Amino acid sequence: MKKKKYLIFVLIFAISIDLVSCSIFHKKSTEIKKESILYPAPPDTARIQYLTTINGSNFLGKRSKFSTFVLGKEEIRYINKPYGTAMRNNILYVCDPGAGALEIIDFPKKKYTTFAPAGSGQLKNPLSCFVDTNEYIYVGDQGRHEVVIFDSLHNFKSRINDTGDFKPTDLMVYGNELWVTNPSKHTINIYDKKTFKFLRNFGQYEQGDDGFLYSPYNLFITDDKVYITDFGDFKIKVFDHQGKYLNFVGTYGVGLGQFVRPKGIACDRESNLFVVDAGFENTQMFNKDGKLLMFFGGSYKGPGDMWLPVKVTIDYDGIKYFKKYVDPAFDLKYLVIVSNQYGPDKINVYGALTPKK
Repeated sequence: MKKKKYLIFVLIFAISIDLVSCSIFHKKSTEIKKESILYPAPPDTARIQYLTTINGSNFLGKRSKFSTFVLGKEEIRYINKPYGTAMRNNILYVCDPGAGALEIIDFPKKKYTTFAPAGSGQLKNPLSCFVDTNEYIYVGDQGRHEVVIFDSLHNFKSRINDTGDFKPTDLMVYGNELWVTNPSKHTINIYDKKTFKFLRNFGQYEQGDDGFLYSPYNLFITDDKVYITDFGDFKIKVFDHQGKYLNFVGTYGVGLGQFVRPKGIACDRESNLFVVDAGFENTQMFNKDGKLLMFFGGSYKGPGDMWLPVKVTIDYDGIKYFKKYVDPAFDLKYLVIVSNQYGPDKINVYGALTPKK
């Protein structure tokens, strides 16, 4: 009995010491304040701030000394070569074609999962992913020439395998439809979200027409417009939902507002358009009329820069997990998440800012 009480005392003492040490460490760490990386730089009013980088499971924090003593040393898992990203319910999904998997980062639960299914759901070269309101995961796998669908429990649900040359590079669910880019056929394929049956093609213009899609690589759909990265024409082409060509954003060139290798695109709630350029290794921001507002990033020299960026994702719900990085002179509106294929910083997290009143 005395031995049992002694063991309980030792256990409580160890936990207390561990909590105190964690508190001291946290206090010391918060005293070290790095200079904020803002875009544009002062004295101009900043719109974007580089907040932090996610490279693997270590972003969620290390186990305490006591947890390590009880559970053993935790193995750090790293993102290999990220491509497409998606964010839903404070969970970040990262396509990792280098690992043939999705890296899933659950911020509320502080849980990191490498999702590498076997059997019918096995992934070969996942380039894009999207998570709908039912938490179904849609993965564009160029290695399989298919879109692979998983349910909310991550069980294999179905697959879309068009006959012919099908190379899905990006996808998005809008309403009851799944839109998939297919650059090899110069079209966007549209499927029924429930049955996964093919409905129609989007992009029926003839070569030479302004609306012809030479190499539709990425897309983003808003309430009234469809934005498509035409990698083969160095532009972002804008259509209505019925497929009528409206206008374009950007041209080929090395000047401001121009593109060399345009890739991922996304819009915020104010219809500002973000375009990743793997050539410039930056992200350009345009207003709803296609006017350049600013750019951020640049060829990698340090934190905040990019190295072959490919995808940009906008998220409003997860800002509470990143507020601690925000410059005290600003409030955080939403997150801008950019994936880099190479370099030391794989997933850069930026914040859209508003000055505090």
